[in-house]
Amino acid sequence: MNKIIRFLPLILVIALGVVLYRGLSLNPQDMPSALVGKTMPEFSLVTLKDDNKTVTKADLVGDIVLLNVWATWCPTCKYEHPYLLELANDPQLKPYVKLYGINYKDERLAAQQWLTHYEDPYHFSIFDEEGTLGLDLGVFGAPETFVIDHHGVIRKRFAGAIDTRVWRKEFAPLIKQLISEKTAG
Repeated sequence: MNKIIRFLPLILVIALGVVLYRGLSLNPQDMPSALVGKTMPEFSLVTLKDDNKTVTKADLVGDIVLLNVWATWCPTCKYEHPYLLELANDPQLKPYVKLYGINYKDERLAAQQWLTHYEDPYHFSIFDEEGTLGLDLGVFGAPETFVIDHHGVIRKRFAGAIDTRVWRKEFAPLIKQLISEKTAG
């Protein structure tokens, strides 16, 4: 019994090492979400550009949706923005994929000016000043992007900036699959 107690710290250190080593192999941008595989949560918020226009979950159903969480206070969003403009203008995606934004915990005027200055890739941006929709989606910060299929089901959540490399690895195969599913009926 005395010998077992002497080896207990060693066993605990080894167990901790295994747990930490396992953590190193995880992708920090591949964020698990309880909502993946479930429908988009209900919401009713106004658009960034027009506070008289209300949008709901129903406005996101029917198309394949990239829902991008962004803010003016987010330096990574500024890095990601030119690539979002490319995606919004891609002739292969345009008939199938719609890009919508969630302006997250931001100031309306600053966000409107930002989109005017850097161009607006979004069909519309939902103005989530209090972060309620972001909270319902489990958003940790910006940027985050959700892929929503044409039935309104969240199929992917990605934290971090999207660029060419990330698009090809993380998004393109799923988008291709969703386009096939949609065209098949």
